[in-house]
Amino acid sequence: MASKADLHIHTTASDGADLPRVLAEKIAAAGLELFSVTDHDTIDGALEMEGLVPDGVRYIRGVEFSCVSPAGKCHILGYHYDPDHPAFRAALAEGRQLRLEKLERRLEKLRREYAIELTEAELRWLYSRNSPGKPHLGRILLDRGLAPTLDSAIRTYLKDVPGRDRIEAQTAVEAILASGGFPVWAHPLGGEGEKRLTPEKFEGLLELLRGCGIRGLECHYSRYSAHEAAFLEDRAKALGLAVTGGSDYHGKNKTGIALGQLGSPWSVDTERLFGIICK
Repeated sequence: MASKADLHIHTTASDGADLPRVLAEKIAAAGLELFSVTDHDTIDGALEMEGLVPDGVRYIRGVEFSCVSPAGKCHILGYHYDPDHPAFRAALAEGRQLRLEKLERRLEKLRREYAIELTEAELRWLYSRNSPGKPHLGRILLDRGLAPTLDSAIRTYLKDVPGRDRIEAQTAVEAILASGGFPVWAHPLGGEGEKRLTPEKFEGLLELLRGCGIRGLECHYSRYSAHEAAFLEDRAKALGLAVTGGSDYHGKNKTGIALGQLGSPWSVDTERLFGIICK
């Protein structure tokens, strides 16, 4: 089901398939009225989009931090932050450093276990990415014909590499808040291709993230049913948290997800959520 608001969209700045300028054209064609670019652990795409927003469309700069916590992994969306705030910049820098360290371990796994050596050109491309991760390595393996799909390339060659590539959830939330932003728990029941959290794990992580300072839940999501969205809305409203929604659009890098595609209808109260809409 399509929505006129989509607050979870990725570009080539992280693991999306569309350049910001191409995405802007698609935003206009899709008839969206409000959107946010939320690339993984980088704001380059979000900042570039500020100069590309189609006429008549409202835009909120965003980011999606990949996080760990004592209660499990999660993703934290940040909206309307000050991109130059020192704490926010430090969180981005930490995330990039962790990703680069994990990339080295993944490359070592490919060499050691599969005798796969990347070319200089492939390595240059990888290290030029803002937030290099499994999708980028998987794309190289797919292009080499070593797997039939991106998902199978990741599952076959890149699983079970030790070491974390995510910042602490508390660090992410505190950095977003310090920069004047609005932190939201992304796809809180589990994201694309992930198992749904058990009620116990969901409530445990929810309690922890509320303690960190999250302000909202992404209740409406492309892979959630109307029943799941209604459950999340009820929990959000009971706890005084804002209700948001987004598709998690990645273009051709995540098939079957269109711009504005949500599992159930959503009416966004932008003024309550964000106070100021920037363009």
